[in-house]
Amino acid sequence: MDKVRIDKWLWAARFFKTRSLAKQAIEGGKVHCDEQRVKASKEITCGQTLTIRQGIDEKNVLVLALSDQRRGAPQAEALYSETPESLAKRERFAAERKALRGSLVSDAKPTKKQRRLIHRFNEINRFEE
Repeated sequence: MDKVRIDKWLWAARFFKTRSLAKQAIEGGKVHCDEQRVKASKEITCGQTLTIRQGIDEKNVLVLALSDQRRGAPQAEALYSETPESLAKRERFAAERKALRGSLVSDAKPTKKQRRLIHRFNEINRFEE
């Protein structure tokens, strides 16, 4: 196999659940081949670099093998390798998001314990006035 359509390869490599989702991502500009925007019918070969944006994550992968059939995850991982820079960047952003999540103030309802503390605080302040 010399060439495969990029939408078939993305589906076979398990980046997207369906070929139509892969096609939508390509048409939406979320997939680039060798730093250029592509169409779903673009045929890729081994050795090309793909940039794939999924949600807030962006992956840079090198195409190692071609396949137009979807197989198990271990076989799909053998089709590509993610660049070390891309992997480090994704891990760094994940750590930043995790740290940021802990510092955000929640808009959730107070727990029973928190409500009791609020009522106690209001009772004390009402008598001081």
